[in-house]
Amino acid sequence: MGKEDHQRVAIPPPQPFVKSLKNTLKETFFPDDPLRQFKNQPRRRKFILALQYIFPIFEWGPKYSLKLFKSDLLAGITIASLAIPQGISYAKLANLPPILGLYSSFVPPLIYAIMGSSKDLAVGTVAVASLLTASMLGDAVNAMENSKLYLHLAFTATFFAGLFEAALGIFRLGFIVDFLSHATIVGFMGGAATVVSLQQLKGILGLDHFTSATDVVSVMRSVFSQRHQWRWESAVLGFCFLFYLLLAKYFSKKKPKLFWISAMAPLTSVVFGSLFVYLTHAQKHGIQVIGHLKKGINPLSIMDLEFGSAYLTTAIKTGIVTGVIALAEGIAVGRSFAMFKNYNIDGNKEMIAFGMMNIAGSCTSCYLTSGPFSRSAVNVNAGCKTAVSNIVMAIAVMITLLFLTPLFHYTPLVVLSSIIIAAMLGLIDYEAAIHLWHIDKFDFLVCMSAYIGVVFANIEIGLVVAIGLSLLRVLLFVARPRTLVLGNIPGSKIYRSVDQYPNTNKVPGVLVLEIDAPIYFANASYLRERISRWIDDEEDKLKSSGETSLQYVILDMSAVGNIDTSGISMLEEVKKILDRRELKFGLANPGAEVMKKMNKSKFIEKIGHDWIFLTVGEAVGACNFMLHTYKPKTVTDESEKYSNNV
Repeated sequence: MGKEDHQRVAIPPPQPFVKSLKNTLKETFFPDDPLRQFKNQPRRRKFILALQYIFPIFEWGPKYSLKLFKSDLLAGITIASLAIPQGISYAKLANLPPILGLYSSFVPPLIYAIMGSSKDLAVGTVAVASLLTASMLGDAVNAMENSKLYLHLAFTATFFAGLFEAALGIFRLGFIVDFLSHATIVGFMGGAATVVSLQQLKGILGLDHFTSATDVVSVMRSVFSQRHQWRWESAVLGFCFLFYLLLAKYFSKKKPKLFWISAMAPLTSVVFGSLFVYLTHAQKHGIQVIGHLKKGINPLSIMDLEFGSAYLTTAIKTGIVTGVIALAEGIAVGRSFAMFKNYNIDGNKEMIAFGMMNIAGSCTSCYLTSGPFSRSAVNVNAGCKTAVSNIVMAIAVMITLLFLTPLFHYTPLVVLSSIIIAAMLGLIDYEAAIHLWHIDKFDFLVCMSAYIGVVFANIEIGLVVAIGLSLLRVLLFVARPRTLVLGNIPGSKIYRSVDQYPNTNKVPGVLVLEIDAPIYFANASYLRERISRWIDDEEDKLKSSGETSLQYVILDMSAVGNIDTSGISMLEEVKKILDRRELKFGLANPGAEVMKKMNKSKFIEKIGHDWIFLTVGEAVGACNFMLHTYKPKTVTDESEKYSNNV
């Protein structure tokens, strides 16, 4: 096909600025178009839909049946048996009164059941957020010396975590959480689990004093500097219960139908441990116990929020960091189970639900809650059907708070340490790290950086390093996009990378390059230099082989979704460089946004509309037509002409 009769690439019709801005904002913040269901609906129906959107319980609640309740009742009781000992353990991990772990398993699950969109998520406290709370607040206030202020700051941090989470959902900014990549989360969770497990040596060995630092060096120094204070009775009891918990988890993993063995193991450990201490008076022989737990449901704590405190900045920072971590874990867990059960959850609605339950929790003596994987997995295995399982769990915890808390008086702390270690070992996902190594070495580097940063420095440094490396990778993708040489797949008009398809044929005299990313100010200079280098390399190859000299350079713009003024300036510079070298320059398949900006900048006039093609095949066909119409220059001719010019 001749160059003069090819189909022209259309320039999109101009749109009013307001309409264009509206479309851009919609694509950025509302890709799922949540308002679509309200279109062409009467006012009453719109009100009902809005109510169901904000409170999903009004959507599935009217369809609820006794059959579903039977499944949710079993699941709720099962996760309550896990939530009670875990809640007490994680509260101790956060250096908070143990009763707060039970409070946090009462109010937040009720809020989530009303506002959450996941059928499977089981709400409660999480180990990593608990450790973060202890680490970040502990740097400012000593939990032992000033326990009241520390407790109030924990409530304040929870309030700001909820406020931040809700704001992300309301303003549709959930994509911010996506900067915590899978590799970052694997490394961070593994590092945090390692640190949490090592810190439980305090409980296992029955030590009274322990370092507040979280790095492995400080922890091990604290352990071995107190060798003369190790209590063998506590260690024996701790390792026995740890062995029992790991054995229960092993059997449940081997036979999923026996999930209840693993789910009930923490509670049975607490029961047997308490009976053992009570019957043997082990507390008189160095076995530390929880002691008195106050009866009654959550007292209000709204007046305890420290908005005027000198430590407000610390509380806000702690709230934001722990909120993001809890949000990332909760949404990831919710999405994974939703995919498994073939339904969708709305990430922004989940953020609002998480935010509201933490705001409500901060006012009712709770600290940060999310959707921990271990509890949610038990919920799914127990056969939950809806969020009613959270309501059942909350009622079970309420009954415990009202009537059963005295039974935990003799619960040994060493059992709580064993429960935490058993839970944490499941978070060290070495198989995922090995998978990252095989698939993507940079992701593995991010993962290990997060792990090493958490284990050998502290949790905040590990998190910052991992996020920094993830952002660096994003910047590298933008600033150093791939450029590929394309060749023709034999017997077709398809052009693909010569590296991916070694059997492709390169067209004599024509160099086809593909740019694999939008062209912005960050990569414009790099692309100009890279295109010049590809041309130099191609001419050197042709010169050494004595083939027809390079005549045409075609840029495949299929993957260039957008371009800015720096990108257009780069194309103009490339055009000038090629003009000086007497090479023709063409573009293939530029998108609507690119065409619109090239037209407004008058670049289309400079290059000529005839040199913009719909496809690479069309561009190469036009170049071939020109090569056969006019005598092609040889490399020798080019060399002689260059010598004369010099």
